[in-house]
Amino acid sequence: MESSGSCKNCSKRTLVVDGDTGNLVCSSCGVVQDFENFQAHIGGITGPAGTFVRVGTAGSGSVYSYKQTKVYQAQKLIEDLIFKLGLAASRYDEVKAMVERITEGEYGQGRWFPIFVGACAYVVMRKDKKSLPIVEVANVVGCDISELGRMVHRVVDFLDLKLPEFDIVSSFERAIRSCPSFSGVEEEIVGRMLKQGVFLVQCSMKWYLTTGRRPMPIVAAILVFVAELNQVHVKIEEVAKELYVAVRTSKKRYKELLERLVKVAQLLPWGKDVTVKNIIRNASSVIQYMELKSSSRCGGKNRFDHVGFDLDDLVADCLNKEIGYRYDTCDVEKDLQYFEVENSPTLRIEGTNNLQISHECLAMIYSNFLDNLPLIKSSAEIEEADWTKQEKGYDIYTCREWWTGKSEMSKKLLLKQIIEKDVGLNANPPSFDRGNLTYQRRREKINAAKSRIQRILHPSEAGFGDGKDLCLAQCISANNKRKIQVDVDWEDLIIETLLLHQVREEEIEKGYYNALLDLHVFNL
Repeated sequence: MESSGSCKNCSKRTLVVDGDTGNLVCSSCGVVQDFENFQAHIGGITGPAGTFVRVGTAGSGSVYSYKQTKVYQAQKLIEDLIFKLGLAASRYDEVKAMVERITEGEYGQGRWFPIFVGACAYVVMRKDKKSLPIVEVANVVGCDISELGRMVHRVVDFLDLKLPEFDIVSSFERAIRSCPSFSGVEEEIVGRMLKQGVFLVQCSMKWYLTTGRRPMPIVAAILVFVAELNQVHVKIEEVAKELYVAVRTSKKRYKELLERLVKVAQLLPWGKDVTVKNIIRNASSVIQYMELKSSSRCGGKNRFDHVGFDLDDLVADCLNKEIGYRYDTCDVEKDLQYFEVENSPTLRIEGTNNLQISHECLAMIYSNFLDNLPLIKSSAEIEEADWTKQEKGYDIYTCREWWTGKSEMSKKLLLKQIIEKDVGLNANPPSFDRGNLTYQRRREKINAAKSRIQRILHPSEAGFGDGKDLCLAQCISANNKRKIQVDVDWEDLIIETLLLHQVREEEIEKGYYNALLDLHVFNL
């Protein structure tokens, strides 16, 4: 059957209808004509359904209802999120049951539903005392951590649950096992890093580095620190990215950890020379001291006999002070000959105040030392040459020789047990220390403001040498450039204003300047 239309390709009127497909085909060139087989469906409500969606169905060609399709897609979404979070298959049923209980079997769809599923997964893991960082859940779901936290709060409130404390030790164990940066490290080294990390994590809890803060940045900082101890080269930026935490916050926690270790190192004989820059070189001695200190059951302080510190290793470490505080690999017993006298009993140090050596013994020790001084110098030169070659990659004493892992702090403890342990330092929370410094700074500003006010009110009583405090700015010249050094800033002016309005100094120290100005200055 020919049609009256013309072919779109050759413009000839040789179009015929294909009996099998119903399409128009040009008999001359064989081109199928597009959009030429439209047929109107007539018959009203009893006619063919076409491609329109009817009420109660899921669309063209589907035999499932709208609710059935919604439930199927929701369950598929739950399964996908459980897989991305790396949870066991058994967790799928628990999360699904919680979602079904809260939504009363209706499930849901939209942007809020993945956040809701992530919150349920987090609650399920926390309820079973398993580690699942909320930052990781937020990254997988694709939402803000605050938004996910609000959803977690709503889920917990609806189910009337009481979640256990967040287990930062389990988070550290999970992090070191799951971080790609440590995937190629030997299992023995990972096990040693795990024990050292648990020890430092619990020390950080005792030092209040985790109090009132997000826990994962300190986990990232300790991961990097123990990696450096075991000569595993990682960057804190990479570890922070793998744990979904801010790099800046992780670096800040890393610095705070080093500062705490430096304070512990002050108790050692060479502690005054230990700084944040060289604490890694001295970390073996510091951590060994902390480990032995935590194993001590004596309440005394700075007593090496009760702590159980190995005096031989301590002396050998002191002798190697000039070459970067590294432990010497030579036999320690050879060094003890300088402390042994013929036909005399072995010296025992039972206390720091009970060491008694006669003058003859000291003279013999000194002469013996002078005889062997060339050997000591040559050994020190060899060590110095080796140390210069390894200046950038320093050789820390082999971990198995200084790290025993026998301390209880290397195992998971309760918070009460951690607080009772002594690791050589009882520190205050960093926020408390910063608050004290801020109060001290404001107190100094208040005293300076009172001095300036007193000098203005009674100029005759002021000395000539203090006239520089009256200047608001002082011009100085440096490198042929004119700079302005401000002596009094806006905070000093506000403090002066509040003092002139008879505001109590105790209230000014708190720093609520806007409230005090509204109450005492502008509300007149």
